[in-house]
Amino acid sequence: MKKKLLLIDGNSVAFRAFFALHNSLERFKNANGLHTNAIYAFHNMFDNVMKLEEPTHVLVAFDAGKTTFRTELYEEYKGGRAKTPSEFREQLPFIRELIHNLGVKTYELPNYEADDIIGTLATEAKDQYEVVILSGDRDLLQLVSDDVTVDITVKGVSEIEVYTPEKVAERYDGLTPAQVVDLKGLAGDTSDNIPGVTKVGEKTAIKLLKEYDTVEGVYEHVDEMKKSKLKENLQNDRDIAFLSKELATINRKAPVTIKLEDLAYQGKDLERLIPFYQEMNFKSFLDKLNVTEEVPEMEDILFEVVREFTPEMFTDDMALYVEMLGENYHTEAIQGVAWGTSEKIYVTDELALFENEHFVNWLAQGKNKKVFDAKRTYVALNRYCEKKLAGVHFDVLLAAYLLDTNDNSNDIAGVARQYDYQEIQSDEAIYGKGAKKGLPEDEETFFAHLARKIKGIHWLSQRLDEDLAAKDQSKLFYDMELPLSFILGDMEIAGITVDPTRLHQMKGDFSKRLQEIEKKIYAEAGEEFNINSPKQLGVILFEKMGLPVIKKTKTGYSTAVDVLEQLREQAPIVDDILNYRQIAKIQSTYVEGLLRVIANDGKVHTRYVQTLTQTGRLSSVDPNLQNIPIRLEEGRQIRAAFVPRHKDWLIYSSDYSQIELRVLAHISQDEHLRAAFIEGQDIHASTAMRVFGIEKAEDVTPNMRRQAKAVNFGIVYGISDYGLSQNLGITRKAAQQYIDTYFEKYPGVKNYMEEIVREAKEQGFVETLYHRRRYLPEINSRNFNLRSFAERTAINTPIQGSAADILKIAMIELNQRMKEEGLEAVMLLQVHDELVFEVPESELETLDKLVKEVMEHAVSLEVPLITDSSWGATWYEAK
Repeated sequence: MKKKLLLIDGNSVAFRAFFALHNSLERFKNANGLHTNAIYAFHNMFDNVMKLEEPTHVLVAFDAGKTTFRTELYEEYKGGRAKTPSEFREQLPFIRELIHNLGVKTYELPNYEADDIIGTLATEAKDQYEVVILSGDRDLLQLVSDDVTVDITVKGVSEIEVYTPEKVAERYDGLTPAQVVDLKGLAGDTSDNIPGVTKVGEKTAIKLLKEYDTVEGVYEHVDEMKKSKLKENLQNDRDIAFLSKELATINRKAPVTIKLEDLAYQGKDLERLIPFYQEMNFKSFLDKLNVTEEVPEMEDILFEVVREFTPEMFTDDMALYVEMLGENYHTEAIQGVAWGTSEKIYVTDELALFENEHFVNWLAQGKNKKVFDAKRTYVALNRYCEKKLAGVHFDVLLAAYLLDTNDNSNDIAGVARQYDYQEIQSDEAIYGKGAKKGLPEDEETFFAHLARKIKGIHWLSQRLDEDLAAKDQSKLFYDMELPLSFILGDMEIAGITVDPTRLHQMKGDFSKRLQEIEKKIYAEAGEEFNINSPKQLGVILFEKMGLPVIKKTKTGYSTAVDVLEQLREQAPIVDDILNYRQIAKIQSTYVEGLLRVIANDGKVHTRYVQTLTQTGRLSSVDPNLQNIPIRLEEGRQIRAAFVPRHKDWLIYSSDYSQIELRVLAHISQDEHLRAAFIEGQDIHASTAMRVFGIEKAEDVTPNMRRQAKAVNFGIVYGISDYGLSQNLGITRKAAQQYIDTYFEKYPGVKNYMEEIVREAKEQGFVETLYHRRRYLPEINSRNFNLRSFAERTAINTPIQGSAADILKIAMIELNQRMKEEGLEAVMLLQVHDELVFEVPESELETLDKLVKEVMEHAVSLEVPLITDSSWGATWYEAK
């Protein structure tokens, strides 16, 4: 059987991958804030072509740099291209890492392009191998032959067009693959800035080549042609035509040193691929692996299985572990409990434990307990016991997270291995994975697994406690994160009441609204069609209605959101289509989604993940209540279904005003930024005045303020000119000018950014105001993209992380003050910079005064903290 060689054009496919999921750019981020859309889409493209072609040998070729033998021939080659988006550049090193983890080699060659590497290897291999090339660039079609096919990515990440000599002839009206370079010689190529002959397009070039075969053939007969503008242009641009052909011609004899036999595909390197997927948060790829962990040999461990409980079993200074098999501890059954010291460990699967007075009293009164994941333990036990867990002194999961947010793990075995403690197996090794998850048949294995966790908690507690002290993070752990975990637990237990009647009413209203918009769209289009079909929609908008084509795909017209946004002012139908899409998403994701998760008590119980983000911000899952859309009125209406538990109560909301910009003013010491906040100015209007050179605040237009707001928050997040240009719909040059002007007007901010990057390079990490650390291993990388991403992260983390810390401090103080004053009001939700409560009307004035006092004086900054408070019968009315 003939071997098959797959050659992949790395730069081209990676760039296609980035834009294939460009509309999902902000959704595809890992816990470090790294954009991952290109990495994810590249992986899908790779999987598709591997499945389609089943190669025996594989190589991914990359360009070595911008300077090649072609730029020596023509300095403007590939000139005029827009600067590569930093959001794409930062992903390139990780795409290379992914390729290596997938068991594939990469190769680049100074002074040559990936095309030349591919052309050389394809030429060398075609007598021994069937050769397949994957690219997003049709330049490579010149390599097509009976032994070489070229697969072109054409739609998103899923569709590939296979080019044979017959397919090339079909695409170019009878031309052969060899004539592709002649086509470029005559017609040029705007994407590579190959000039071609003036006013000669693809159709004219094909016509000439069908008659004269090559560029050389055209010029052998040019003098015989009738007098015309075409003949004149051909004669004037003779040298340009031959230069263009030379630029377009792939070098098939490049000095490539890698050997074909070295490219044998070895399969995925799971040892490297699994942690890579985990780092990138690629859960779908992890699930596809369905990897079963090998169970290592463990030393014997002593423990006692008990089903009757005596007082001496429960003392101070013990570790406690509650075992559940699923992630959602609000609903998962407890399978077993272990507790004890390092020397004496008890385990049981007897649920009578939760009614035993000795255990229940110890749970509420025993001191210095050590646990792994205090909130999970606290909430789970609350469903089984009449008294709540108290006296917790140490939480291994929280401590490990604070010590290094890059390596946080929700599995105690994962944490243990970070600290070289090998005596705990992973849960997957014991229980299996996904649908196969279940208790082992051997009870001894189950109980020993729990006992090992108890011993590990004791060992890790001592080690992590010492590390916290060494890094000046003990106060952060003991005074902030650990107390907060129980407050969050109480919020989760309390839940928030959701009125299903209102959701069903919204469902009906939204369905009716969608039908109305649908009819309106059909009337504007003059016919009925599938609004959800991009192909049918493209025909309506760009062929029937004649709207200008912004972007084309290989199967038709792009109707992506960014395209439709640009056409919004040109035709009412576009606005209606955008509204239709938004309402349909709100209907399916939020209305129907919330109806599915209302518990038997009529409430929704979200889970707050305290150990996920790199900045210390909390995340909400199952369901995510931090992500309810608020830009569209229909999205805001979702909050109308969130109501207080009693009819004579209210929903009360308070959030910090521009807390991250206030933190920036404090940290940067910029005099203009500080003055704006101290004087109570509208910070976005103030920035607009400075950036746009406006003398009076009343002369600042709403659009200027909107642009200034985007710049303000863009600076905080280290936004690039590309990112800002996308947000504002302006050119990258204009976006860069805004950024440059901002730094000129706020020199303190610029100085802060330079200083924090310098500190990060020296220390390898940055800190918030409260010593929350974020390690940046790539800050001194020789790779520009990795280093740039780390620098932006260094700038943002102290700002966003300090803002998150301030809200946590306020939550702890509020919880204590509400208890002291005996309020019935309950803290229900934390949504970024907002806190949501339910409160009796009789306590409203007291709560309002208390919340404002605590939140605005939680910490002392050099600029005032300001809160905005409101209330109403629903969360919607409160906002």
